Amino acid sequence: CWLLIGNSRWHWAELGPHGLHIWSAPPPSALDRQPVAWVAVGPVPSDLPLPPQRRLQLNDVPLVGAPAWLGMDRALAGWQAQRLSGTAVLVADAGTALSLTRVSAAGVFSGGRLLAGAGLQLRALASGTAALPQLPMPPDLPPDPWPSTTAEAMAAGVMRGLAAVIAQAWQEARGEAPDCRLWLTGGDAPALAPLLGVVSSPQLALAGLAALRPGEP
Repeated sequence: CWLLIGNSRWHWAELGPHGLHIWSAPPPSALDRQPVAWVAVGPVPSDLPLPPQRRLQLNDVPLVGAPAWLGMDRALAGWQAQRLSGTAVLVADAGTALSLTRVSAAGVFSGGRLLAGAGLQLRALASGTAALPQLPMPPDLPPDPWPSTTAEAMAAGVMRGLAAVIAQAWQEARGEAPDCRLWLTGGDAPALAPLLGVVSSPQLALAGLAALRPGEP
């Protein structure tokens, strides 16, 4: 299996008869399996026996021009998306944060953008106002684009706002590379996909990790 330690959840992949089986869960109190390879963008517990020799760092990902500050999830997802597409790509990773990562057709990191994801935005609305509720995550996208209830208006505003940001970024990216393909990943990708007219790949980074380290090191 393979492991990506996120900011709030752990993401696992396991090879099954129909390809990768991927799931997410809260951080465990004990490990019942050892990953072939693992990466972390969130905190790594010191009391769990994760083998340090199997942890990948940024220089293990063959993404040309990746700056030292780039998160492993963005590096893996960008490398995997460009490898599969063979074109320039824009990877929108909709998780705790929404990250936008551009990779050129030659596999070169070409910059990106960061903003608060759906959960952070909704928590900020609830904590920063007197009357707005805390919504469960992930939020359900209301079928009505102009809801009449407060909770649905919050969900519609945040999710449609994120989709608009991604659509605008994709339009700008295609202005420089007309064949640029959009890849949508992360926990909120399935909810955003219908708004963007694309198919989501919720665990693109884990698929990249499995492709990069397919067997025992």
